[in-house]
Amino acid sequence: MTVRTTPPFRADHVGSLLRPGELHRAREDFAKGTIGADDLKAVEDRCIRDVVAMQREVGLRSATDGEFRRASWHMDFIYQLDGIARSDEKLHVKFHNAAGDIEFSPAGLKVDGKVGLSGTIFGDHFTFLKSIVDSSQTPKQTIPSPSMIYYRGGRRAVSERVYPDLEDFYTDLAAAYAKEIAGMAELGCTYLQLDDTSLAYLNDPEQRRLVAEMGGDPDKQHVRNIKTMNAALAGRPEGLTVTTHLCRGNFRSSWVASGGYDFVADALFNELNVDGYFLEFDDERSGGFEPLRFVPKGKYVVLGLVTTKRGELESVDSLRRRIDEAARYVDLDQLCLSGQCGFSSTEEGNDLTPDEQKAKLERIVETAALVWGD
Repeated sequence: MTVRTTPPFRADHVGSLLRPGELHRAREDFAKGTIGADDLKAVEDRCIRDVVAMQREVGLRSATDGEFRRASWHMDFIYQLDGIARSDEKLHVKFHNAAGDIEFSPAGLKVDGKVGLSGTIFGDHFTFLKSIVDSSQTPKQTIPSPSMIYYRGGRRAVSERVYPDLEDFYTDLAAAYAKEIAGMAELGCTYLQLDDTSLAYLNDPEQRRLVAEMGGDPDKQHVRNIKTMNAALAGRPEGLTVTTHLCRGNFRSSWVASGGYDFVADALFNELNVDGYFLEFDDERSGGFEPLRFVPKGKYVVLGLVTTKRGELESVDSLRRRIDEAARYVDLDQLCLSGQCGFSSTEEGNDLTPDEQKAKLERIVETAALVWGD
């Protein structure tokens, strides 16, 4: 097998990592006003140095800041786009787990002005990360995909006064993202990931029903989302690898949607202009590997076989068997291995310990070395 020296790597991970207790306490103190912004940043910097060192120690070639400066994987970014503000309305998202259901009710958003970008969002986050990795690590920046701005609210969340024609909204949104992508590249980013739940959610008939209720076209919503992402990526700089991560929800070890990638597979793999796909495949809820038959040559699939929702550790043998199963549909040389999602998409984190998290990352590296020789 070809040894990969550019991303995505044979052993990789999605991005978010469990926040340490020190960081949780500092955020609580900051919210209470007992410490200032500089004090919080000092704790964040220290914790990020430690988590980058952990990623180096386990043998990963990519390194993220664990999203330690964010409360959630997407909203911290979205609210910094021009023209977008918090809504008084709460979103009500039902998550599922083995014990039952939980409801996540974050603030919603509204598009009440022209969408734009005044400065590179998370640029300072990336600059710090880049300054602390060593030559064995490629710093990876994660941001939510453009679809995340409108998937939950649909037309209702976008002011008809500002955007009587939704196509103008999609055009401005893509242009803002194109500026963000260019800005990241100017800072030296060579590995960027667009996190997107919509393209996985839309495989679930219940999610397509919700899209229809919001006035969207459930049969074509994935095509719309891919078109917007492609417009954002159209002028991406040379030397920048872009991947996307698709999952069905990740909050406190719970999920939203179910179903394989069959509904979106053809368009996803053949029309979306990214270099690689981080896909969730950790249980029967994620469907089978058959949709991978649509993956063209030259693109990579990072198999999310290691669950980040539970602490129990997958065996090397079970992972190798599943990789072999996936290789029936796409060339083994186009495959890599990772966790199925981040370990902490929101600051609360999933239900496992830091030691269990580290063991899973080590298992990913160990298995990749046996399969691909990396």
